[in-house]
Amino acid sequence: METNASNIPEPAETPEVLLVDDSELVHRLLAARLRQEDLELRCCFDGPAAIESAVEDPPALILLDLEMPEMDGFEVLRRLKDDARTRDVPVIVLSGLDGSDDKVTAFDLGAVDYITKPFALVELRVRVRSALRLNRLLQMLAQRAQVDGLSGLWNRTHFDESWNIAVEASARYERGLSLALFDLDHFKSINDTFGHPAGDAVIQGFAQLIQKVVRKSDLACRYGGEEFAVIMPETDPEEAARMCERVRQSLEEMTWRAHPERNVTVSIGIAGTATPIPLPATDWLERADKTLYDAKRGGRNRVEVTDLGGTVGISKAG
Repeated sequence: METNASNIPEPAETPEVLLVDDSELVHRLLAARLRQEDLELRCCFDGPAAIESAVEDPPALILLDLEMPEMDGFEVLRRLKDDARTRDVPVIVLSGLDGSDDKVTAFDLGAVDYITKPFALVELRVRVRSALRLNRLLQMLAQRAQVDGLSGLWNRTHFDESWNIAVEASARYERGLSLALFDLDHFKSINDTFGHPAGDAVIQGFAQLIQKVVRKSDLACRYGGEEFAVIMPETDPEEAARMCERVRQSLEEMTWRAHPERNVTVSIGIAGTATPIPLPATDWLERADKTLYDAKRGGRNRVEVTDLGGTVGISKAG
């Protein structure tokens, strides 16, 4: 069976632009002038709300006023660039300050452009288009560098970054989280017996299967060799186990072109919790890895689950 799968996210049909300005007039003006552009405008009127909005749902571009009460634009920009979740979001500064020192500071902090008020609206539209176009190109390059070439799934580098963020988000927003590790059983013998092209087809077919089963909010990665990982935000261990059991059963039932007489199975280890727990990302990963080892030691072709918040050792075997 020769398939290919990609879990590179498709670009949003309409990019979101976050406008941060304490002036209601500016919001109305830009909403009217940017209405014909291919974008959706989100609005925030102060720095703290803007940071929260950007972290929760990173936009494609931020238009940031410098002169705001409570927290000025420089501090907002500094915090955005210090946070891994918003560091790469381009920021265009909108300011009534025309001094060279302000411009230098804004660019040093990571702004991609600086527009002085009152601004020419035609020029603003052109600069917004340019920033969105550049951001999309940079995203494509970054994604390509973090995608596994054989399976089309995210690679280990992307997993490591995303896993740390997922654990932090689980603790911050008090949400559940589960991590599943998959190991294809006796994979070496498939390569040895039927050749590496057959092994590659198994990797590709399994990647496609995972992509069909997981939700859009889940993150599927090739962890290394014949190992895979799926990060499942807001998912308790029992929910994760049901999803993984569907993967296990579906894989066992698949027929392969190079070896139709031999099926392929997978061992799965899950570590998760329905409520946030004070466990570092590395320790959580170790618990998932140990649970995967228990699945393989228990006979393979099975799902083992560790509930980090309570019950330990839920299992489902093929």
